[in-house]
Amino acid sequence: MFFADILETEGLGNRSYLAGGGQAAVVVDPPRDIDRVIAAAARRGVRIVAVAETHVHNDYVTGGLELARLTGARYLVPAGASVAYARVLVADGDRETIDEGLVLRAVATPGHTPHHTSYVLEEGSRAVAAFTGGSLLIGSVGRPDLVEPRLTEQLARAQHASAHLLATELADEVAVMPTHGFGSFCSAAQAESDHSTIGAEKTSNPALLKDVETFVKELLAGLDDVPAYYAHMGPANSAGPAPVDLTAPQRADAEEIARRLAAGEWVVDLRNRVAFSEGHVAGSFNFEVDGQLATYLAWMMPWGKPVVLLAETADDITRAQRELARVGIDRLAAGAVGSPAEWTGETPLASFPRATFADLAAARKRGAELVILDVRRDGERSPGWIEGSVHIPIHQIHQRMDEVPAGTVWVHCAGGMRAAIAASVLDSAGRDVVAVDDGYDAAADAGLTLVTPAQH
Repeated sequence: MFFADILETEGLGNRSYLAGGGQAAVVVDPPRDIDRVIAAAARRGVRIVAVAETHVHNDYVTGGLELARLTGARYLVPAGASVAYARVLVADGDRETIDEGLVLRAVATPGHTPHHTSYVLEEGSRAVAAFTGGSLLIGSVGRPDLVEPRLTEQLARAQHASAHLLATELADEVAVMPTHGFGSFCSAAQAESDHSTIGAEKTSNPALLKDVETFVKELLAGLDDVPAYYAHMGPANSAGPAPVDLTAPQRADAEEIARRLAAGEWVVDLRNRVAFSEGHVAGSFNFEVDGQLATYLAWMMPWGKPVVLLAETADDITRAQRELARVGIDRLAAGAVGSPAEWTGETPLASFPRATFADLAAARKRGAELVILDVRRDGERSPGWIEGSVHIPIHQIHQRMDEVPAGTVWVHCAGGMRAAIAASVLDSAGRDVVAVDDGYDAAADAGLTLVTPAQH
């Protein structure tokens, strides 16, 4: 009897899989922190005999090479992928025995990348699960625009063909087990369900419901911004990532923190946004450890810039370090645990107010001089926005600070987390700021006038 365990990497919105039988297993698209994978195999009491990559990943650093080295597993990589290390070349139709009665069959499914390969787990003569990577996702497909702009339309068409290939070849009850789609920007849309089957996708997935021309047109029109750090992931994975290093960073006192701030290093406060707004080290940035830390920090910071982490507990530092290592931010410059008073010495703490959309509406009604800054992404803002608001997506705020008009800046996003990040950036630059910590749906209820594209 086979099993297929899901290994979530929630901060990046991805999944890896451990699948096999009573004695042995394969790992599909492993994360960089492979200790989680090894522990999962130990709990199952199975030996990892194969590690399979569906493609060279653009959104995280793989742990596949190191996992194969440590376990002695065969490292399966699509033959079309250009990499600099020894591996087992996989082509369409190739089969890899995993355990007694269990075989992994490669299916070429180009689209997310030109070399993308899915893997079908077969128990006897019956297919039981399809590990679809960035091909057929739950309710969507992987983005076709992460490789090369000139290939985007070609890859979008290939996505449509690959989805139909899987749907035609596999029975309705076969489980669909993708890597992307759970928050990752590698997905064209986010999954609305945790689990799916080929049959379910036939009734809900646009790639299987629309003709190729309509599908391609809508897919390309709906593509959102690509995180800047993605540019570094593919090359790292092609070259062969170094083993992850989770050695604790050196501890920094108030003097060391001040010195690193003065040197232009990024000092990142991991506390929740409420605590940060009430008091923080002047010049520090707020990226909550429980938010999408790796995605937004890696997206916004200059690549290679030294990072200092501040947190209430050592566990928070450890969690953040693990997340950041998954996207190649290694060897943190320093870290400090405790409270803002311990991180500043005699220097006064900085702070800024938080508010709701009702507070914003009241301030506007009073005639207060204010700027409304919307930091949602383009795709989020396109259905509508607050009348008179300025739009700068969160990941562009550093480069476009001079576009923020004078006055007190009331910054909002869709829920509050990104508004807090942007508020911390503006605060560090000396701007008067109010962080709107509220759901965007409350804007209309508060009486704020919303504008739609048709009215604009």
